[in-house]
Amino acid sequence: MPVTEALRAQSRQDWLLISLIGLIHGSSHFFQLVFPTLFLYLSRDFGFDYLQLGFLVTVFFFLSGIGQASSGFIVDRIGAMPVLHFGLLSFVLSGVLIAVSQNYWMLMLAAMVGGAGNSVFHPVDYSIINHRVSPARLGHAYSVHGLTGNLGWAFAPVFITGLSMWFGWRFAAFGAALLVLLIYFAALWGRHLLAGAQPALAATVHGNRDSEADVGLDQDDLSDSGVWETVVTIVKKPALWGAFLFFAFASVSFSAVQNYTIPLMSTVYQLSEVLSSFSLSAYMLTAALGMVAGGFLAGATAQSERIVFISLVLAGLLLLLLAFAIVPGVFAIGLIALAGFCSGMAAPSRDMLIRRVTPKGATGTIYGLVYSGMDVGASVGPALFGYLVDANMDRGPWYGAAIAFVISALLAVYVAYAAQRQPSAQPKYA
Repeated sequence: MPVTEALRAQSRQDWLLISLIGLIHGSSHFFQLVFPTLFLYLSRDFGFDYLQLGFLVTVFFFLSGIGQASSGFIVDRIGAMPVLHFGLLSFVLSGVLIAVSQNYWMLMLAAMVGGAGNSVFHPVDYSIINHRVSPARLGHAYSVHGLTGNLGWAFAPVFITGLSMWFGWRFAAFGAALLVLLIYFAALWGRHLLAGAQPALAATVHGNRDSEADVGLDQDDLSDSGVWETVVTIVKKPALWGAFLFFAFASVSFSAVQNYTIPLMSTVYQLSEVLSSFSLSAYMLTAALGMVAGGFLAGATAQSERIVFISLVLAGLLLLLLAFAIVPGVFAIGLIALAGFCSGMAAPSRDMLIRRVTPKGATGTIYGLVYSGMDVGASVGPALFGYLVDANMDRGPWYGAAIAFVISALLAVYVAYAAQRQPSAQPKYA
Protein backbone atom coordinates (compact mmCIF):
# COMPACT_ATOMS: atom_id res chain seq x y z
CA MET A 1 0.00 0.00 0.00
CA PRO A 2 1.44 3.44 -0.90
CA VAL A 3 2.51 5.47 2.09
CA THR A 4 0.04 8.33 1.40
CA GLU A 5 -2.90 5.95 1.13
CA ALA A 6 -1.77 4.11 4.24
CA LEU A 7 -1.59 7.39 6.17
CA ARG A 8 -5.12 8.29 5.11
CA ALA A 9 -6.40 4.87 6.12
CA GLN A 10 -4.62 5.23 9.47
CA SER A 11 -6.23 8.63 10.00
CA ARG A 12 -9.74 7.31 9.23
CA GLN A 13 -9.26 4.36 11.57
CA ASP A 14 -7.87 6.63 14.30
CA TRP A 15 -10.78 9.06 14.19
CA LEU A 16 -13.43 6.34 14.08
CA LEU A 17 -11.85 4.74 17.11
CA ILE A 18 -11.42 8.06 18.93
CA SER A 19 -15.09 8.94 18.31
CA LEU A 20 -16.37 5.57 19.52
CA ILE A 21 -14.22 5.58 22.64
CA GLY A 22 -15.38 9.14 23.29
CA LEU A 23 -19.03 8.09 23.10
CA ILE A 24 -18.41 5.22 25.53
CA HIS A 25 -16.48 7.46 27.91
CA GLY A 26 -19.26 10.03 27.79
CA SER A 27 -21.72 7.39 28.96
CA SER A 28 -19.64 6.70 32.07
CA HIS A 29 -19.51 10.38 33.02
CA PHE A 30 -23.20 10.72 32.25
CA PHE A 31 -24.03 7.95 34.69
CA GLN A 32 -21.81 9.41 37.41
CA LEU A 33 -24.24 12.35 37.64
CA VAL A 34 -27.46 10.33 37.75
CA PHE A 35 -27.50 10.17 41.55
CA PRO A 36 -26.47 13.81 42.21
CA THR A 37 -29.07 15.06 39.71
CA LEU A 38 -31.75 13.05 41.52
CA PHE A 39 -30.82 14.40 44.97
CA LEU A 40 -33.71 16.87 45.04
CA TYR A 41 -36.31 14.27 44.07
CA LEU A 42 -34.97 11.56 46.39
CA SER A 43 -34.88 14.03 49.29
CA ARG A 44 -38.45 15.09 48.59
CA ASP A 45 -39.90 11.58 48.20
CA PHE A 46 -37.88 9.71 50.84
CA GLY A 47 -36.84 12.49 53.25
CA PHE A 48 -33.08 11.83 52.97
CA ASP A 49 -30.65 14.53 54.12
CA TYR A 50 -27.56 15.59 52.15
CA LEU A 51 -25.26 13.40 54.22
CA GLN A 52 -27.29 10.31 53.32
CA LEU A 53 -27.50 11.32 49.68
CA GLY A 54 -23.80 12.16 49.53
CA PHE A 55 -23.00 8.76 51.03
CA LEU A 56 -24.67 7.06 48.05
CA VAL A 57 -22.17 8.83 45.80
CA THR A 58 -19.37 7.93 48.23
CA VAL A 59 -20.27 4.23 47.96
CA PHE A 60 -20.50 4.51 44.17
CA PHE A 61 -16.97 5.91 43.88
CA PHE A 62 -15.51 3.80 46.69
CA LEU A 63 -16.38 0.61 44.83
CA SER A 64 -15.31 2.21 41.58
CA GLY A 65 -11.89 2.97 43.05
CA ILE A 66 -11.39 -0.56 44.35
CA GLY A 67 -12.55 -2.03 41.07
CA GLN A 68 -10.52 0.36 38.94
CA ALA A 69 -7.24 -0.59 40.62
CA SER A 70 -7.90 -4.27 39.91
CA SER A 71 -9.70 -4.05 36.56
CA GLY A 72 -6.52 -2.71 34.94
CA PHE A 73 -4.84 -6.05 35.61
CA ILE A 74 -7.79 -7.85 34.02
CA VAL A 75 -7.71 -5.62 30.93
CA ASP A 76 -4.00 -6.36 30.43
CA ARG A 77 -4.64 -10.13 30.71
CA ILE A 78 -7.94 -10.81 28.89
CA GLY A 79 -8.35 -7.71 26.73
CA ALA A 80 -10.59 -4.65 26.87
CA MET A 81 -13.84 -5.83 25.28
CA PRO A 82 -15.10 -8.33 27.91
CA VAL A 83 -14.40 -5.78 30.64
CA LEU A 84 -16.15 -3.05 28.65
CA HIS A 85 -19.27 -5.24 28.30
CA PHE A 86 -19.37 -5.66 32.06
CA GLY A 87 -19.12 -1.92 32.68
CA LEU A 88 -21.86 -0.83 30.28
CA LEU A 89 -24.30 -3.57 31.32
CA SER A 90 -23.69 -2.75 34.99
CA PHE A 91 -24.85 0.80 34.29
CA VAL A 92 -27.98 -0.54 32.63
CA LEU A 93 -28.75 -2.69 35.67
CA SER A 94 -28.01 0.15 38.07
CA GLY A 95 -30.40 2.48 36.26
CA VAL A 96 -33.18 -0.11 36.47
CA LEU A 97 -32.49 -0.62 40.19
CA ILE A 98 -32.74 3.12 40.84
CA ALA A 99 -36.04 3.25 38.98
CA VAL A 100 -37.64 0.47 41.04
CA SER A 101 -36.10 1.41 44.42
CA GLN A 102 -38.46 1.56 47.38
CA ASN A 103 -36.01 2.42 50.17
CA TYR A 104 -32.46 3.58 50.94
CA TRP A 105 -30.95 0.10 50.78
CA MET A 106 -32.23 -0.51 47.26
CA LEU A 107 -30.64 2.77 46.22
CA MET A 108 -27.46 1.65 47.96
CA LEU A 109 -27.47 -1.56 45.90
CA ALA A 110 -27.91 0.50 42.74
CA ALA A 111 -24.95 2.67 43.78
CA MET A 112 -22.81 -0.43 44.36
CA VAL A 113 -23.66 -1.94 40.97
CA GLY A 114 -23.10 1.38 39.21
CA GLY A 115 -19.77 1.90 41.01
CA ALA A 116 -18.57 -1.55 39.97
CA GLY A 117 -19.45 -0.74 36.37
CA ASN A 118 -17.79 2.67 36.51
CA SER A 119 -14.51 1.09 37.60
CA VAL A 120 -13.60 -0.31 34.19
CA PHE A 121 -13.76 2.64 31.83
CA HIS A 122 -10.41 4.37 32.30
CA PRO A 123 -8.32 1.16 32.11
CA VAL A 124 -10.33 0.05 29.07
CA ASP A 125 -10.33 3.40 27.29
CA TYR A 126 -6.66 4.24 27.78
CA SER A 127 -5.53 0.71 26.96
CA ILE A 128 -7.35 0.91 23.62
CA ILE A 129 -6.21 4.48 22.90
CA ASN A 130 -2.54 3.85 23.68
CA HIS A 131 -2.42 0.61 21.68
CA ARG A 132 -4.61 1.52 18.71
CA VAL A 133 -4.23 5.27 18.05
CA SER A 134 -1.14 6.43 16.20
CA PRO A 135 1.29 8.62 18.23
CA ALA A 136 0.64 11.68 16.05
CA ARG A 137 -3.01 11.77 17.18
CA LEU A 138 -2.62 10.80 20.81
CA GLY A 139 -2.95 14.38 22.07
CA HIS A 140 -6.21 14.74 20.13
CA ALA A 141 -7.40 11.34 21.38
CA TYR A 142 -6.88 12.41 24.98
CA SER A 143 -8.58 15.71 24.23
CA VAL A 144 -11.67 14.08 22.69
CA HIS A 145 -11.74 11.52 25.50
CA GLY A 146 -11.88 14.29 28.10
CA LEU A 147 -14.24 16.40 25.99
CA THR A 148 -16.85 13.67 25.68
CA GLY A 149 -16.57 12.92 29.39
CA ASN A 150 -17.44 16.53 30.20
CA LEU A 151 -20.23 16.53 27.63
CA GLY A 152 -21.63 13.47 29.39
CA TRP A 153 -21.55 15.40 32.67
CA ALA A 154 -23.17 18.43 31.03
CA PHE A 155 -25.89 16.33 29.39
CA ALA A 156 -26.87 14.38 32.51
CA PRO A 157 -28.55 17.24 34.45
CA VAL A 158 -30.53 18.28 31.38
CA PHE A 159 -31.58 14.72 30.52
CA ILE A 160 -32.42 13.57 34.05
CA THR A 161 -34.06 16.80 35.20
CA GLY A 162 -36.08 17.14 31.99
CA LEU A 163 -37.49 13.61 32.16
CA SER A 164 -38.05 13.91 35.92
CA MET A 165 -40.06 17.13 35.55
CA TRP A 166 -42.26 15.70 32.81
CA PHE A 167 -42.55 12.01 33.68
CA GLY A 168 -41.08 11.53 37.16
CA TRP A 169 -37.64 10.56 38.46
CA ARG A 170 -38.27 6.81 38.08
CA PHE A 171 -38.90 7.25 34.38
CA ALA A 172 -35.71 9.32 34.16
CA ALA A 173 -33.70 6.48 35.74
CA PHE A 174 -35.16 4.04 33.21
CA GLY A 175 -34.26 6.51 30.48
CA ALA A 176 -30.65 6.60 31.68
CA ALA A 177 -30.51 2.80 31.55
CA LEU A 178 -31.92 2.77 28.01
CA LEU A 179 -29.45 5.40 26.83
CA VAL A 180 -26.48 3.36 28.07
CA LEU A 181 -27.97 0.23 26.47
CA LEU A 182 -27.98 2.00 23.09
CA ILE A 183 -24.31 2.90 23.58
CA TYR A 184 -23.60 -0.73 24.42
CA PHE A 185 -25.03 -1.71 21.03
CA ALA A 186 -22.79 0.93 19.40
CA ALA A 187 -19.79 -0.70 21.12
CA LEU A 188 -20.84 -4.08 19.71
CA TRP A 189 -21.08 -2.53 16.25
CA GLY A 190 -17.54 -1.13 16.53
CA ARG A 191 -15.95 -4.14 18.22
CA HIS A 192 -13.58 -4.65 15.27
CA LEU A 193 -12.02 -1.29 16.14
CA LEU A 194 -12.11 -1.63 19.92
CA ALA A 195 -10.79 -5.19 20.04
CA GLY A 196 -8.03 -4.52 17.55
CA ALA A 197 -9.12 -7.24 15.16
CA GLN A 198 -7.89 -5.18 12.21
CA PRO A 199 -4.10 -5.12 11.74
CA ALA A 200 -2.53 -1.91 12.95
CA LEU A 201 -1.83 0.27 9.94
CA ALA A 202 0.99 1.98 11.80
CA ALA A 203 3.18 -0.99 10.89
CA THR A 204 2.62 -0.18 7.21
CA VAL A 205 3.48 3.47 7.64
CA HIS A 206 6.39 3.20 10.06
CA GLY A 207 7.78 -0.16 9.06
CA ASN A 208 7.16 -3.28 11.10
CA ARG A 209 7.66 -1.56 14.42
CA ASP A 210 5.59 -3.00 17.24
CA SER A 211 2.91 -0.39 17.89
CA GLU A 212 2.86 -1.27 21.57
CA ALA A 213 6.40 0.01 21.90
CA ASP A 214 4.98 3.49 21.85
CA VAL A 215 2.82 2.97 24.90
CA GLY A 216 5.31 4.52 27.29
CA LEU A 217 8.78 5.86 27.70
CA ASP A 218 9.86 3.24 30.20
CA GLN A 219 12.21 0.38 29.45
CA ASP A 220 10.34 -2.05 31.70
CA ASP A 221 8.38 -4.61 29.67
CA LEU A 222 5.62 -6.22 31.72
CA SER A 223 3.82 -7.82 28.79
CA ASP A 224 4.55 -11.37 29.94
CA SER A 225 4.87 -10.70 33.67
CA GLY A 226 2.67 -12.24 36.32
CA VAL A 227 0.47 -10.21 38.61
CA TRP A 228 2.94 -10.26 41.52
CA GLU A 229 5.91 -9.25 39.37
CA THR A 230 3.86 -6.44 37.83
CA VAL A 231 2.80 -5.17 41.26
CA VAL A 232 6.38 -5.26 42.59
CA THR A 233 7.65 -3.28 39.59
CA ILE A 234 4.90 -0.69 39.86
CA VAL A 235 5.11 -0.01 43.61
CA LYS A 236 8.79 0.90 43.22
CA LYS A 237 7.92 3.88 41.01
CA PRO A 238 7.36 7.09 43.04
CA ALA A 239 6.03 8.86 39.94
CA LEU A 240 3.05 6.53 39.79
CA TRP A 241 2.13 7.10 43.42
CA GLY A 242 2.46 10.82 42.82
CA ALA A 243 0.05 10.41 39.91
CA PHE A 244 -2.36 8.49 42.17
CA LEU A 245 -2.38 11.35 44.69
CA PHE A 246 -2.68 13.89 41.88
CA PHE A 247 -5.93 12.31 40.72
CA ALA A 248 -7.20 11.96 44.30
CA PHE A 249 -6.84 15.69 45.05
CA ALA A 250 -8.08 16.76 41.60
CA SER A 251 -11.15 14.59 42.13
CA VAL A 252 -11.81 16.11 45.56
CA SER A 253 -11.92 19.47 43.81
CA PHE A 254 -14.25 18.27 41.14
CA SER A 255 -16.57 16.52 43.61
CA ALA A 256 -17.11 19.86 45.35
CA VAL A 257 -18.02 21.55 42.08
CA GLN A 258 -20.04 18.65 40.72
CA ASN A 259 -22.19 17.89 43.75
CA TYR A 260 -22.60 21.27 45.48
CA THR A 261 -22.43 24.05 42.89
CA ILE A 262 -26.19 24.02 42.38
CA PRO A 263 -27.17 24.37 46.07
CA LEU A 264 -24.32 26.83 46.78
CA MET A 265 -25.18 29.11 43.88
CA SER A 266 -28.69 29.21 45.32
CA THR A 267 -27.73 29.89 48.95
CA VAL A 268 -24.60 32.04 48.54
CA TYR A 269 -25.57 34.03 45.44
CA GLN A 270 -29.40 33.72 45.68
CA LEU A 271 -29.65 32.50 42.09
CA SER A 272 -32.77 30.72 40.90
CA GLU A 273 -32.85 26.95 40.52
CA VAL A 274 -32.60 27.30 36.76
CA LEU A 275 -29.58 29.64 36.89
CA SER A 276 -27.91 27.50 39.56
CA SER A 277 -28.27 24.43 37.34
CA PHE A 278 -27.03 26.44 34.37
CA SER A 279 -23.88 27.38 36.30
CA LEU A 280 -22.95 23.70 36.70
CA SER A 281 -23.63 23.03 33.02
CA ALA A 282 -21.52 26.11 32.18
CA TYR A 283 -18.60 24.66 34.16
CA MET A 284 -18.90 21.34 32.31
CA LEU A 285 -19.21 22.93 28.88
CA THR A 286 -16.30 25.33 29.32
CA ALA A 287 -14.19 22.49 30.72
CA ALA A 288 -14.97 20.62 27.51
CA LEU A 289 -13.82 23.62 25.47
CA GLY A 290 -10.69 23.77 27.60
CA MET A 291 -9.96 20.17 26.76
CA VAL A 292 -10.12 20.93 23.05
CA ALA A 293 -7.62 23.76 23.47
CA GLY A 294 -5.56 21.59 25.80
CA GLY A 295 -5.31 18.89 23.15
CA PHE A 296 -3.41 21.26 20.86
CA LEU A 297 -1.15 22.39 23.70
CA ALA A 298 -0.42 18.78 24.65
CA GLY A 299 0.76 18.05 21.14
CA ALA A 300 2.79 21.25 20.88
CA THR A 301 5.05 20.86 23.92
CA ALA A 302 6.71 18.08 25.89
CA GLN A 303 6.45 20.09 29.14
CA SER A 304 3.09 18.62 30.13
CA GLU A 305 3.54 19.40 33.81
CA ARG A 306 3.80 23.16 33.17
CA ILE A 307 0.45 23.25 31.41
CA VAL A 308 -1.16 21.19 34.18
CA PHE A 309 0.35 23.37 36.93
CA ILE A 310 -0.67 26.73 35.47
CA SER A 311 -4.16 25.56 34.50
CA LEU A 312 -5.03 24.03 37.88
CA VAL A 313 -3.61 26.90 39.93
CA LEU A 314 -5.74 29.33 37.91
CA ALA A 315 -8.81 27.11 38.43
CA GLY A 316 -8.16 27.07 42.16
CA LEU A 317 -7.79 30.86 42.36
CA LEU A 318 -11.07 31.36 40.48
CA LEU A 319 -12.92 29.05 42.89
CA LEU A 320 -11.38 30.94 45.79
CA LEU A 321 -12.79 34.19 44.39
CA LEU A 322 -16.13 32.44 44.05
CA ALA A 323 -16.02 31.45 47.74
CA PHE A 324 -15.26 35.04 48.79
CA ALA A 325 -18.64 36.06 47.28
CA ILE A 326 -17.32 39.46 46.19
CA VAL A 327 -19.03 39.52 42.78
CA PRO A 328 -22.73 39.67 41.79
CA GLY A 329 -24.52 36.44 40.94
CA VAL A 330 -24.31 36.76 37.16
CA PHE A 331 -20.54 37.29 37.39
CA ALA A 332 -20.31 34.25 39.66
CA ILE A 333 -21.50 32.15 36.72
CA GLY A 334 -18.66 33.65 34.68
CA LEU A 335 -16.12 32.80 37.39
CA ILE A 336 -17.14 29.17 37.58
CA ALA A 337 -17.20 28.94 33.79
CA LEU A 338 -13.61 30.23 33.64
CA ALA A 339 -12.60 27.77 36.35
CA GLY A 340 -14.07 24.98 34.23
CA PHE A 341 -12.09 26.10 31.18
CA CYS A 342 -8.82 26.15 33.16
CA SER A 343 -9.41 22.71 34.67
CA GLY A 344 -10.25 21.33 31.23
CA MET A 345 -7.05 22.75 29.73
CA ALA A 346 -5.04 20.52 32.07
CA ALA A 347 -6.64 17.21 31.10
CA PRO A 348 -4.85 16.23 27.83
CA SER A 349 -1.44 17.22 29.21
CA ARG A 350 -2.24 15.28 32.37
CA ASP A 351 -2.86 12.14 30.32
CA MET A 352 0.35 12.67 28.33
CA LEU A 353 2.21 13.02 31.62
CA ILE A 354 0.86 9.69 32.89
CA ARG A 355 1.78 8.03 29.60
CA ARG A 356 5.42 9.05 30.16
CA VAL A 357 5.64 6.83 33.25
CA THR A 358 3.68 3.82 31.93
CA PRO A 359 5.71 0.60 31.39
CA LYS A 360 5.12 -1.39 28.24
CA GLY A 361 2.53 -4.14 28.68
CA ALA A 362 0.91 -2.54 31.72
CA THR A 363 -1.19 0.24 30.21
CA GLY A 364 -4.48 -0.94 31.72
CA THR A 365 -2.83 -1.66 35.05
CA ILE A 366 -1.20 1.78 35.35
CA TYR A 367 -4.24 3.76 34.27
CA GLY A 368 -6.40 1.62 36.55
CA LEU A 369 -4.08 2.37 39.46
CA VAL A 370 -3.65 6.10 38.98
CA TYR A 371 -7.28 6.71 38.04
CA SER A 372 -8.43 4.83 41.13
CA GLY A 373 -7.06 7.89 42.92
CA MET A 374 -9.84 9.81 41.17
CA ASP A 375 -12.40 7.48 42.73
CA VAL A 376 -10.78 7.83 46.15
CA GLY A 377 -11.18 11.59 45.94
CA ALA A 378 -14.71 11.28 44.57
CA SER A 379 -15.69 8.96 47.43
CA VAL A 380 -14.26 11.22 50.15
CA GLY A 381 -15.45 14.54 48.76
CA PRO A 382 -19.27 14.19 48.66
CA ALA A 383 -19.73 13.06 52.26
CA LEU A 384 -17.12 15.51 53.59
CA PHE A 385 -18.56 18.50 51.78
CA GLY A 386 -22.11 17.36 52.51
CA TYR A 387 -21.26 17.50 56.23
CA LEU A 388 -19.88 21.03 55.82
CA VAL A 389 -23.03 22.21 54.03
CA ASP A 390 -25.30 20.61 56.65
CA ALA A 391 -23.19 22.34 59.35
CA ASN A 392 -23.86 25.75 57.70
CA MET A 393 -20.29 26.07 56.39
CA ASP A 394 -21.83 26.68 53.02
CA ARG A 395 -18.71 27.94 51.24
CA GLY A 396 -16.54 25.07 52.52
CA PRO A 397 -16.79 23.03 49.29
CA TRP A 398 -15.37 25.89 47.21
CA TYR A 399 -12.55 26.60 49.68
CA GLY A 400 -11.72 22.89 49.75
CA ALA A 401 -11.80 22.66 45.96
CA ALA A 402 -9.40 25.58 45.59
CA ILE A 403 -6.89 24.07 48.02
CA ALA A 404 -7.11 20.62 46.41
CA PHE A 405 -6.56 22.06 42.92
CA VAL A 406 -3.33 23.75 44.05
CA ILE A 407 -2.09 20.55 45.74
CA SER A 408 -2.80 18.54 42.58
CA ALA A 409 -0.89 21.14 40.51
CA LEU A 410 2.15 20.69 42.75
CA LEU A 411 1.83 16.91 42.48
CA ALA A 412 1.91 17.16 38.66
CA VAL A 413 5.30 18.85 38.92
CA TYR A 414 6.46 16.12 41.29
CA VAL A 415 5.35 13.37 38.86
CA ALA A 416 7.40 14.94 36.06
CA TYR A 417 10.42 15.30 38.36
CA ALA A 418 10.16 11.70 39.58
CA ALA A 419 9.75 10.46 36.00
CA GLN A 420 12.98 12.18 34.95
CA ARG A 421 14.82 10.50 37.82
CA GLN A 422 13.69 7.00 36.83
CA PRO A 423 16.82 5.23 35.57
CA SER A 424 14.84 3.24 33.03
CA ALA A 425 13.16 6.18 31.33
CA GLN A 426 14.29 6.87 27.79
CA PRO A 427 12.51 8.02 24.64
CA LYS A 428 11.42 5.37 22.20
CA TYR A 429 10.37 7.57 19.38
CA ALA A 430 10.99 11.12 18.30
